Amino acid sequence: MTSLDQPSPLDLAGWRHAYSGKVRDLYVPAGTAPDAPADLAAATRVLVVASDRVSAFDHVLEPGIPGKGELLTTLSLWWFDQLSGVPNHLVPDHTVNGVVTSLIPAEVAGRAMLCKTLDMYPIECVVRGYLTGSGWKEYQAGQTVCGIPLPAGLTNGDRLPEPIYTPAWKAPMGEHDENISYERTIELVGEPVAAELRRLSLEIFVRASAIAEKAGVILADTKFEFGADRITGVITLADEVLTSDSSRYWDAGLWRSGGTPEQRMASFDKQIVRDWLAAHWDQTGTPPALPEDIIERTAARYLELLELLTHAGLAAGN
Repeated sequence: MTSLDQPSPLDLAGWRHAYSGKVRDLYVPAGTAPDAPADLAAATRVLVVASDRVSAFDHVLEPGIPGKGELLTTLSLWWFDQLSGVPNHLVPDHTVNGVVTSLIPAEVAGRAMLCKTLDMYPIECVVRGYLTGSGWKEYQAGQTVCGIPLPAGLTNGDRLPEPIYTPAWKAPMGEHDENISYERTIELVGEPVAAELRRLSLEIFVRASAIAEKAGVILADTKFEFGADRITGVITLADEVLTSDSSRYWDAGLWRSGGTPEQRMASFDKQIVRDWLAAHWDQTGTPPALPEDIIERTAARYLELLELLTHAGLAAGN
Protein backbone atom coordinates (compact mmCIF):
# COMPACT_ATOMS: atom_id res chain seq x y z
CA MET A 1 0.00 0.00 0.00
CA THR A 2 1.40 3.41 -0.95
CA SER A 3 0.89 6.62 1.00
CA LEU A 4 -2.08 7.44 -1.22
CA ASP A 5 -3.98 4.20 -0.77
CA GLN A 6 -6.89 4.07 1.66
CA PRO A 7 -7.44 0.99 3.85
CA SER A 8 -10.80 -0.75 3.83
CA PRO A 9 -12.84 0.48 6.81
CA LEU A 10 -14.15 -1.94 9.41
CA ASP A 11 -17.86 -2.49 9.92
CA LEU A 12 -18.26 -1.45 13.56
CA ALA A 13 -21.73 -1.49 15.13
CA GLY A 14 -22.74 2.01 16.15
CA TRP A 15 -19.85 3.67 14.31
CA ARG A 16 -19.17 4.98 10.81
CA HIS A 17 -15.75 5.34 9.21
CA ALA A 18 -14.79 9.00 8.72
CA TYR A 19 -11.07 9.15 7.93
CA SER A 20 -7.88 7.09 7.64
CA GLY A 21 -4.35 8.28 8.22
CA LYS A 22 -1.13 6.35 7.72
CA VAL A 23 -1.66 4.29 10.86
CA ARG A 24 -4.94 5.32 12.51
CA ASP A 25 -8.55 5.13 11.40
CA LEU A 26 -11.24 7.45 12.77
CA TYR A 27 -14.88 6.51 13.29
CA VAL A 28 -17.76 8.77 14.30
CA PRO A 29 -21.08 7.71 15.90
CA ALA A 30 -23.37 6.17 13.32
CA GLY A 31 -25.98 8.88 13.86
CA THR A 32 -23.61 11.66 12.84
CA ALA A 33 -24.75 13.45 9.68
CA PRO A 34 -22.88 11.82 6.75
CA ASP A 35 -21.28 14.95 5.37
CA ALA A 36 -17.63 13.93 5.09
CA PRO A 37 -15.24 15.48 5.84
CA ALA A 38 -17.49 17.72 7.90
CA ASP A 39 -18.74 14.71 9.89
CA LEU A 40 -15.66 14.91 12.12
CA ALA A 41 -16.54 18.51 12.85
CA ALA A 42 -20.13 17.57 13.66
CA ALA A 43 -19.33 14.64 15.95
CA THR A 44 -18.77 15.10 19.68
CA ARG A 45 -16.89 11.81 20.03
CA VAL A 46 -14.53 9.90 17.81
CA LEU A 47 -13.19 6.36 17.97
CA VAL A 48 -9.47 6.38 17.21
CA VAL A 49 -8.37 2.93 16.04
CA ALA A 50 -4.67 2.11 15.72
CA SER A 51 -3.98 -0.36 12.92
CA ASP A 52 -1.01 -2.66 12.48
CA ARG A 53 0.17 -0.55 9.53
CA VAL A 54 3.69 0.85 9.65
CA SER A 55 4.87 3.93 7.80
CA ALA A 56 8.27 5.35 6.94
CA PHE A 57 9.38 8.15 4.61
CA ASP A 58 5.71 9.14 4.14
CA HIS A 59 4.74 5.71 2.79
CA VAL A 60 2.65 2.98 4.34
CA LEU A 61 4.58 -0.27 4.08
CA GLU A 62 3.62 -3.87 3.56
CA PRO A 63 3.10 -6.05 5.44
CA GLY A 64 1.99 -4.59 8.76
CA ILE A 65 3.36 -5.56 12.15
CA PRO A 66 0.98 -7.94 13.97
CA GLY A 67 -0.16 -6.57 17.32
CA LYS A 68 1.35 -3.13 16.70
CA GLY A 69 -1.96 -1.29 17.03
CA GLU A 70 -2.62 -2.69 20.48
CA LEU A 71 0.94 -1.99 21.64
CA LEU A 72 0.73 1.64 20.49
CA THR A 73 -2.68 2.18 22.08
CA THR A 74 -1.66 0.64 25.38
CA LEU A 75 1.45 2.81 25.53
CA SER A 76 -0.49 5.98 24.65
CA LEU A 77 -3.06 5.30 27.36
CA TRP A 78 -0.31 4.61 29.87
CA TRP A 79 1.43 7.87 29.05
CA PHE A 80 -1.81 9.84 29.29
CA ASP A 81 -2.15 8.41 32.80
CA GLN A 82 1.35 9.60 33.72
CA LEU A 83 0.84 13.15 32.45
CA SER A 84 -1.53 14.35 35.16
CA GLY A 85 -2.50 17.97 34.77
CA VAL A 86 -2.10 17.96 31.00
CA PRO A 87 -5.54 18.06 29.32
CA ASN A 88 -5.95 15.24 26.81
CA HIS A 89 -8.55 14.13 24.29
CA LEU A 90 -9.75 11.00 26.08
CA VAL A 91 -13.36 11.03 27.24
CA PRO A 92 -13.66 11.15 31.05
CA ASP A 93 -12.63 8.00 32.95
CA HIS A 94 -10.87 6.51 29.92
CA THR A 95 -7.73 4.72 31.12
CA VAL A 96 -5.95 1.51 30.17
CA ASN A 97 -8.46 -0.61 32.10
CA GLY A 98 -11.20 1.94 32.72
CA VAL A 99 -14.94 1.40 32.40
CA VAL A 100 -15.06 3.37 29.14
CA THR A 101 -13.33 0.49 27.38
CA SER A 102 -16.63 -1.40 27.59
CA LEU A 103 -18.05 1.10 25.07
CA ILE A 104 -15.44 0.17 22.46
CA PRO A 105 -16.50 -2.45 19.87
CA ALA A 106 -15.04 -5.91 20.48
CA GLU A 107 -13.49 -5.97 17.00
CA VAL A 108 -11.07 -3.18 17.97
CA ALA A 109 -10.79 -3.78 21.71
CA GLY A 110 -7.29 -3.04 22.94
CA ARG A 111 -6.34 -0.86 19.98
CA ALA A 112 -8.92 1.91 20.13
CA MET A 113 -9.38 5.07 22.18
CA LEU A 114 -12.69 6.84 22.75
CA CYS A 115 -11.95 10.54 22.41
CA LYS A 116 -13.48 13.98 22.36
CA THR A 117 -13.32 15.69 19.00
CA LEU A 118 -11.09 18.75 18.93
CA ASP A 119 -10.31 21.56 16.54
CA MET A 120 -6.84 20.34 15.63
CA TYR A 121 -3.90 22.64 15.04
CA PRO A 122 -1.97 21.91 11.80
CA ILE A 123 1.30 21.69 13.71
CA GLU A 124 3.44 18.71 14.65
CA CYS A 125 5.11 19.83 17.85
CA VAL A 126 8.53 18.18 17.64
CA VAL A 127 10.92 18.22 20.59
CA ARG A 128 14.51 16.99 20.27
CA GLY A 129 16.70 16.18 23.23
CA TYR A 130 19.47 14.46 21.28
CA LEU A 131 21.20 14.99 17.96
CA THR A 132 20.17 12.32 15.47
CA GLY A 133 18.30 11.59 12.24
CA SER A 134 17.62 14.55 9.97
CA GLY A 135 18.88 16.87 12.71
CA TRP A 136 22.32 15.24 12.58
CA LYS A 137 22.45 15.63 8.79
CA GLU A 138 21.60 19.34 9.04
CA TYR A 139 24.06 19.87 11.86
CA GLN A 140 26.89 18.39 9.77
CA ALA A 141 26.08 20.84 6.99
CA GLY A 142 25.73 24.02 9.02
CA GLN A 143 25.83 23.41 12.78
CA THR A 144 22.07 23.99 13.08
CA VAL A 145 18.94 21.88 13.56
CA CYS A 146 15.82 23.30 11.89
CA GLY A 147 17.69 26.59 11.73
CA ILE A 148 18.50 26.63 15.47
CA PRO A 149 22.25 27.17 16.07
CA LEU A 150 23.96 24.52 18.19
CA PRO A 151 27.44 24.33 19.78
CA ALA A 152 30.35 23.03 17.74
CA GLY A 153 31.84 19.60 18.30
CA LEU A 154 28.66 17.54 18.74
CA THR A 155 28.53 14.01 17.32
CA ASN A 156 25.73 11.74 16.18
CA GLY A 157 23.68 10.68 19.21
CA ASP A 158 24.93 13.39 21.57
CA ARG A 159 22.63 14.93 24.13
CA LEU A 160 21.78 18.55 23.35
CA PRO A 161 22.54 21.24 25.95
CA GLU A 162 18.77 21.52 26.40
CA PRO A 163 15.74 20.21 24.51
CA ILE A 164 14.79 22.23 21.44
CA TYR A 165 11.37 22.80 19.88
CA THR A 166 11.35 22.28 16.11
CA PRO A 167 7.75 22.38 14.81
CA ALA A 168 6.55 21.00 11.50
CA TRP A 169 3.53 21.66 9.33
CA LYS A 170 1.35 18.56 9.33
CA ALA A 171 0.74 17.68 5.70
CA PRO A 172 -2.34 15.85 4.42
CA MET A 173 -1.94 12.14 3.76
CA GLY A 174 0.20 11.58 0.69
CA GLU A 175 2.18 14.80 1.13
CA HIS A 176 5.42 15.45 3.01
CA ASP A 177 5.44 17.10 6.43
CA GLU A 178 7.51 20.28 6.35
CA ASN A 179 9.77 21.69 9.07
CA ILE A 180 8.77 25.26 9.84
CA SER A 181 10.07 28.07 12.01
CA TYR A 182 8.45 29.14 15.24
CA GLU A 183 7.58 32.41 13.49
CA ARG A 184 5.65 30.42 10.89
CA THR A 185 3.63 28.70 13.64
CA ILE A 186 2.64 32.15 14.87
CA GLU A 187 1.36 32.93 11.37
CA LEU A 188 -0.62 29.67 11.31
CA VAL A 189 -2.21 29.69 14.78
CA GLY A 190 -1.51 33.09 16.36
CA GLU A 191 1.09 34.07 18.94
CA PRO A 192 -0.72 32.99 22.15
CA VAL A 193 -1.43 29.49 20.81
CA ALA A 194 2.04 29.13 19.29
CA ALA A 195 3.66 30.04 22.60
CA GLU A 196 1.49 27.61 24.54
CA LEU A 197 2.14 24.77 22.09
CA ARG A 198 5.87 25.31 22.54
CA ARG A 199 5.63 25.55 26.33
CA LEU A 200 3.48 22.45 26.68
CA SER A 201 5.61 20.42 24.30
CA LEU A 202 8.84 21.18 26.16
CA GLU A 203 7.21 20.62 29.55
CA ILE A 204 5.79 17.22 28.56
CA PHE A 205 9.09 16.18 27.01
CA VAL A 206 11.02 16.97 30.18
CA ARG A 207 8.49 15.12 32.36
CA ALA A 208 8.40 12.11 30.07
CA SER A 209 12.20 12.00 29.80
CA ALA A 210 12.52 11.76 33.58
CA ILE A 211 9.99 8.91 33.71
CA ALA A 212 11.72 7.06 30.88
CA GLU A 213 15.14 7.42 32.50
CA LYS A 214 13.86 5.61 35.60
CA ALA A 215 13.17 2.65 33.30
CA GLY A 216 16.65 2.77 31.76
CA VAL A 217 15.36 4.35 28.56
CA ILE A 218 16.33 7.59 26.81
CA LEU A 219 13.63 9.62 25.09
CA ALA A 220 15.69 11.10 22.26
CA ASP A 221 12.93 12.99 20.46
CA THR A 222 9.19 12.92 19.93
CA LYS A 223 6.29 14.79 18.35
CA PHE A 224 3.00 15.89 19.86
CA GLU A 225 -0.29 17.02 18.37
CA PHE A 226 -2.75 19.36 20.03
CA GLY A 227 -6.23 20.69 19.41
CA ALA A 228 -8.63 23.14 21.01
CA ASP A 229 -11.45 21.80 23.17
CA ARG A 230 -14.62 22.83 21.36
CA ILE A 231 -16.41 23.77 24.56
CA THR A 232 -13.69 25.34 26.71
CA GLY A 233 -11.10 26.33 24.10
CA VAL A 234 -8.38 24.73 26.24
CA ILE A 235 -5.35 23.47 24.31
CA THR A 236 -5.54 19.68 24.56
CA LEU A 237 -3.05 16.88 23.91
CA ALA A 238 -4.38 14.55 21.22
CA ASP A 239 -3.70 11.56 18.99
CA GLU A 240 -0.95 9.16 20.07
CA VAL A 241 1.53 10.30 22.66
CA LEU A 242 5.12 9.18 23.25
CA THR A 243 4.76 5.92 21.33
CA SER A 244 7.37 3.94 19.42
CA ASP A 245 5.91 5.41 16.21
CA SER A 246 6.06 9.06 17.25
CA SER A 247 9.29 8.95 19.26
CA ARG A 248 12.86 7.71 19.32
CA TYR A 249 13.73 5.66 22.39
CA TRP A 250 17.22 4.33 23.15
CA ASP A 251 18.71 1.91 25.66
CA ALA A 252 20.26 4.21 28.28
CA GLY A 253 22.91 1.71 29.34
CA LEU A 254 24.17 1.19 25.81
CA TRP A 255 24.12 4.92 25.11
CA ARG A 256 26.31 5.61 28.13
CA SER A 257 28.71 2.76 27.33
CA GLY A 258 30.14 4.50 24.25
CA GLY A 259 30.96 2.70 21.02
CA THR A 260 29.72 3.56 17.56
CA PRO A 261 26.62 5.73 17.11
CA GLU A 262 24.72 2.64 15.95
CA GLN A 263 25.66 0.78 19.13
CA ARG A 264 24.87 3.74 21.38
CA MET A 265 21.51 4.38 19.78
CA ALA A 266 20.02 0.89 20.13
CA SER A 267 16.39 1.81 19.56
CA PHE A 268 13.00 0.66 20.83
CA ASP A 269 11.16 2.20 17.91
CA LYS A 270 10.72 1.86 14.15
CA GLN A 271 14.31 2.90 13.42
CA ILE A 272 14.85 -0.76 12.48
CA VAL A 273 12.33 -0.27 9.68
CA ARG A 274 13.80 3.10 8.61
CA ASP A 275 17.32 1.71 8.45
CA TRP A 276 16.32 -1.36 6.44
CA LEU A 277 14.23 0.69 4.03
CA ALA A 278 16.98 3.27 3.53
CA ALA A 279 19.40 0.48 2.63
CA HIS A 280 17.02 -1.27 0.19
CA TRP A 281 15.00 1.53 -1.45
CA ASP A 282 15.89 4.78 -3.22
CA GLN A 283 12.52 6.36 -2.31
CA THR A 284 11.19 6.19 -5.85
CA GLY A 285 8.26 4.03 -6.87
CA THR A 286 6.65 1.52 -4.53
CA PRO A 287 8.60 0.57 -1.38
CA PRO A 288 9.71 -3.08 -1.13
CA ALA A 289 7.92 -5.46 1.21
CA LEU A 290 9.40 -5.70 4.68
CA PRO A 291 11.13 -9.03 5.37
CA GLU A 292 9.86 -11.23 8.18
CA ASP A 293 12.90 -10.73 10.40
CA ILE A 294 12.49 -6.93 10.30
CA ILE A 295 8.83 -7.29 11.25
CA GLU A 296 9.65 -9.65 14.13
CA ARG A 297 12.51 -7.51 15.46
CA THR A 298 10.42 -4.34 15.34
CA ALA A 299 7.49 -5.96 17.14
CA ALA A 300 9.84 -7.34 19.80
CA ARG A 301 11.38 -3.92 20.45
CA TYR A 302 7.94 -2.26 20.68
CA LEU A 303 6.90 -4.84 23.25
CA GLU A 304 10.16 -4.53 25.18
CA LEU A 305 9.73 -0.76 25.47
CA LEU A 306 6.17 -1.13 26.73
CA GLU A 307 7.26 -3.62 29.36
CA LEU A 308 10.25 -1.54 30.48
CA LEU A 309 8.23 1.64 30.89
CA THR A 310 5.07 0.22 32.44
CA HIS A 311 6.86 -2.13 34.83
CA ALA A 312 9.15 0.65 36.03
CA GLY A 313 6.18 2.97 36.37
CA LEU A 314 4.26 0.44 38.45
CA ALA A 315 7.27 -0.17 40.66
CA ALA A 316 7.66 3.56 41.24
CA GLY A 317 3.97 4.01 41.95
CA ASN A 318 3.29 6.10 38.85
